[in-house]
Amino acid sequence: MTPVAVALLIAGLVCAFAWIASLITKDTSWVDRIWSIVPVIYVWVFAAFAGLTDARLDVMAILVTLWGARLTFNFARKGGYNGVEDYRWPVLRSRMKPWQFQLFNLFFIVLYQNAILLLITLPAQTAFANRARPFGILDLVLTVIFLALLIGETVADQQQWNFHRWKREEVEAGREPSPRFLQYGLFRFSRHPNFFFEQAQWWVLFFFGASAAGSVLQWTVLGPLLLTGLFVGSTIFTEGITLTKYPEYAVYQKRTSPIVPWIPRRDAAESAVA
Repeated sequence: MTPVAVALLIAGLVCAFAWIASLITKDTSWVDRIWSIVPVIYVWVFAAFAGLTDARLDVMAILVTLWGARLTFNFARKGGYNGVEDYRWPVLRSRMKPWQFQLFNLFFIVLYQNAILLLITLPAQTAFANRARPFGILDLVLTVIFLALLIGETVADQQQWNFHRWKREEVEAGREPSPRFLQYGLFRFSRHPNFFFEQAQWWVLFFFGASAAGSVLQWTVLGPLLLTGLFVGSTIFTEGITLTKYPEYAVYQKRTSPIVPWIPRRDAAESAVA
């Protein structure tokens, strides 16, 4: 079997598990629970088929493993493996008829998202097919960039964790938290810095494949493109929910970049004073 065939077989088994588990438990967050795990497996499949002797594939596998370890840890400490369903799905379920939501569960949550999880790792196939090109300076630069992005996402997640822990303590003490949502640290420059770092890491993985092939004209760009589209849609939906809870979030939206970190805009009142 080829590494692509093995990866496709694993993806099929994962889809079947996620769908059946969602029907049995009535919990549609099973894809969330395997999100940080299966991409690691896919990339190691390609590295293993190369005999763990290709430097580029080995580095790609190690980097994706670090990504997976960080995301798994962050998801676990938030209770993701304790049967807690993604808060967005009950909201969406309430807006759909049961049969509509089940179709959404099968085709979008299970099949589409698992397809993306496979596609974002397929630059490893490009690297596998171009093993003759040695690991070079560009690959080293990409490695450093990936690690920098990984650190950035770790910092963003920690800031978010610290804020929600503080907010919970304020509520338990009978005080109204102020601010009611995170808007300092990295979140001063982006409303979703963790989303930015997450997507950017997979774009870097694509460029590893492009480096191996000696060209950016690779069909595997489909993976990071679809992932970016998924995050854009998720951000719009998530912020819609946030606005219903915190009307002042609209002010934050006006001054802060949605995804890509950027210098905050000053509102009209601040500009008048200046």
